[in-house]
Amino acid sequence: MDTRFNYHGNPIGAKFVKYVASAGRALHDSPLPVATQQLVALRASQINGCGFCVDMHTKDAAQAGETAQRLHLVAAWREAKIFTDAERAALELAEQGTRIADAAGGVPDEVWANAAKHYDEDQLAALVSLIALINSFNRLNVILQQPAGDYQPGQWR
Repeated sequence: MDTRFNYHGNPIGAKFVKYVASAGRALHDSPLPVATQQLVALRASQINGCGFCVDMHTKDAAQAGETAQRLHLVAAWREAKIFTDAERAALELAEQGTRIADAAGGVPDEVWANAAKHYDEDQLAALVSLIALINSFNRLNVILQQPAGDYQPGQWR
Protein backbone atom coordinates (compact mmCIF):
# COMPACT_ATOMS: atom_id res chain seq x y z
CA MET A 1 0.00 0.00 0.00
CA ASP A 2 1.22 3.48 -0.82
CA THR A 3 0.19 6.70 0.83
CA ARG A 4 -2.40 8.69 -1.08
CA PHE A 5 -0.45 11.93 -0.87
CA ASN A 6 3.00 13.08 0.21
CA TYR A 7 1.74 15.23 3.05
CA HIS A 8 5.24 15.96 4.39
CA GLY A 9 6.35 17.02 0.92
CA ASN A 10 3.58 19.59 0.61
CA PRO A 11 4.39 23.05 2.04
CA ILE A 12 1.04 23.40 3.84
CA GLY A 13 1.04 19.81 5.12
CA ALA A 14 4.65 20.01 6.29
CA LYS A 15 4.00 23.30 8.07
CA PHE A 16 0.90 21.93 9.80
CA VAL A 17 2.67 18.76 10.98
CA LYS A 18 5.60 20.84 12.21
CA TYR A 19 3.30 22.98 14.38
CA VAL A 20 1.28 20.05 15.70
CA ALA A 21 4.45 18.07 16.48
CA SER A 22 5.99 21.06 18.25
CA ALA A 23 2.90 21.31 20.46
CA GLY A 24 3.40 17.64 21.30
CA ARG A 25 6.92 18.31 22.55
CA ALA A 26 5.39 19.72 25.73
CA LEU A 27 4.34 16.16 26.56
CA HIS A 28 7.95 14.95 26.63
CA ASP A 29 8.68 17.35 29.49
CA SER A 30 5.45 16.61 31.36
CA PRO A 31 5.16 14.59 34.56
CA LEU A 32 2.92 12.01 32.85
CA PRO A 33 4.93 8.75 32.84
CA VAL A 34 6.40 7.84 29.46
CA ALA A 35 5.00 4.31 29.74
CA THR A 36 1.50 5.73 30.22
CA GLN A 37 1.98 8.04 27.26
CA GLN A 38 2.97 5.16 24.99
CA LEU A 39 0.14 2.90 26.19
CA VAL A 40 -2.45 5.66 25.66
CA ALA A 41 -1.11 6.53 22.20
CA LEU A 42 -1.10 2.86 21.25
CA ARG A 43 -4.67 2.25 22.47
CA ALA A 44 -6.12 5.28 20.68
CA SER A 45 -4.28 4.26 17.51
CA GLN A 46 -5.70 0.74 17.75
CA ILE A 47 -9.23 2.10 18.11
CA ASN A 48 -8.77 4.46 15.15
CA GLY A 49 -7.23 1.77 12.96
CA CYS A 50 -4.04 3.77 12.43
CA GLY A 51 -1.50 1.12 11.49
CA PHE A 52 1.32 3.64 11.17
CA CYS A 53 0.82 4.91 14.73
CA VAL A 54 0.33 1.40 16.13
CA ASP A 55 3.67 0.46 14.56
CA MET A 56 5.37 3.63 15.80
CA HIS A 57 4.13 3.54 19.40
CA THR A 58 4.72 -0.19 19.76
CA LYS A 59 8.32 0.20 18.61
CA ASP A 60 8.99 3.35 20.63
CA ALA A 61 7.49 1.76 23.76
CA ALA A 62 9.59 -1.38 23.32
CA GLN A 63 12.72 0.72 22.86
CA ALA A 64 11.84 2.59 26.08
CA GLY A 65 11.70 -0.73 27.93
CA GLU A 66 8.03 -1.68 27.72
CA THR A 67 7.48 -5.44 27.74
CA ALA A 68 6.05 -7.34 24.79
CA GLN A 69 3.41 -8.84 27.07
CA ARG A 70 2.04 -5.44 28.09
CA LEU A 71 2.10 -4.19 24.50
CA HIS A 72 0.22 -7.26 23.30
CA LEU A 73 -2.41 -6.82 26.01
CA VAL A 74 -3.17 -3.12 25.52
CA ALA A 75 -6.13 -3.98 23.27
CA ALA A 76 -7.53 -6.18 26.06
CA TRP A 77 -6.42 -4.07 29.03
CA ARG A 78 -9.69 -4.57 30.94
CA GLU A 79 -9.03 -8.31 31.20
CA ALA A 80 -5.28 -7.99 31.82
CA LYS A 81 -3.93 -7.89 35.38
CA ILE A 82 -0.59 -6.34 34.41
CA PHE A 83 -1.66 -2.70 34.24
CA THR A 84 -1.69 -0.43 37.29
CA ASP A 85 -4.89 1.26 38.42
CA ALA A 86 -3.48 4.56 37.16
CA GLU A 87 -2.69 3.09 33.73
CA ARG A 88 -6.16 1.56 33.57
CA ALA A 89 -7.71 4.96 34.34
CA ALA A 90 -5.60 6.56 31.60
CA LEU A 91 -6.55 3.85 29.10
CA GLU A 92 -10.25 4.28 29.93
CA LEU A 93 -10.00 8.06 29.48
CA ALA A 94 -8.16 7.51 26.19
CA GLU A 95 -10.88 5.16 24.94
CA GLN A 96 -13.70 7.46 25.97
CA GLY A 97 -11.91 10.52 24.56
CA THR A 98 -11.23 8.71 21.29
CA ARG A 99 -14.82 7.49 20.96
CA ILE A 100 -16.60 10.74 21.89
CA ALA A 101 -18.70 10.55 18.74
CA ASP A 102 -20.16 7.29 20.06
CA ALA A 103 -21.24 8.80 23.38
CA ALA A 104 -24.04 11.35 23.46
CA GLY A 105 -22.69 13.00 26.60
CA GLY A 106 -18.98 12.83 25.84
CA VAL A 107 -16.61 11.45 28.47
CA PRO A 108 -18.60 10.24 31.51
CA ASP A 109 -17.98 12.00 34.82
CA GLU A 110 -16.98 8.74 36.51
CA VAL A 111 -14.25 8.14 33.92
CA TRP A 112 -12.89 11.63 34.53
CA ALA A 113 -13.13 11.24 38.31
CA ASN A 114 -11.22 7.97 38.16
CA ALA A 115 -8.43 9.57 36.14
CA ALA A 116 -8.34 12.54 38.51
CA LYS A 117 -7.92 10.11 41.40
CA HIS A 118 -4.62 8.92 39.94
CA TYR A 119 -3.17 11.99 38.24
CA ASP A 120 -2.54 15.56 39.38
CA GLU A 121 -3.56 18.58 37.30
CA ASP A 122 -0.32 18.73 35.30
CA GLN A 123 -0.55 15.03 34.50
CA LEU A 124 -4.22 15.38 33.55
CA ALA A 125 -3.38 18.30 31.26
CA ALA A 126 -0.72 16.16 29.60
CA LEU A 127 -3.06 13.17 29.34
CA VAL A 128 -5.89 15.16 27.75
CA SER A 129 -3.42 16.86 25.40
CA LEU A 130 -1.94 13.51 24.42
CA ILE A 131 -5.37 12.04 23.67
CA ALA A 132 -6.22 15.03 21.46
CA LEU A 133 -2.82 14.92 19.76
CA ILE A 134 -2.76 11.19 18.97
CA ASN A 135 -6.29 11.36 17.62
CA SER A 136 -5.19 14.18 15.29
CA PHE A 137 -2.22 12.19 14.02
CA ASN A 138 -4.36 9.06 13.67
CA ARG A 139 -6.84 10.91 11.52
CA LEU A 140 -4.13 12.34 9.26
CA ASN A 141 -2.56 8.94 8.74
CA VAL A 142 -5.84 7.08 8.21
CA ILE A 143 -7.13 9.63 5.70
CA LEU A 144 -3.82 9.46 3.78
CA GLN A 145 -3.58 5.66 4.15
CA GLN A 146 -0.07 6.01 5.53
CA PRO A 147 1.46 2.52 5.34
CA ALA A 148 2.75 0.82 8.47
CA GLY A 149 5.83 -1.26 9.13
CA ASP A 150 8.79 0.88 8.12
CA TYR A 151 8.96 3.13 11.19
CA GLN A 152 12.29 3.15 13.02
CA PRO A 153 12.21 3.92 16.77
CA GLY A 154 12.84 7.60 17.43
CA GLN A 155 12.47 8.50 13.76
CA TRP A 156 10.34 11.60 14.39
CA ARG A 157 12.25 13.02 17.36
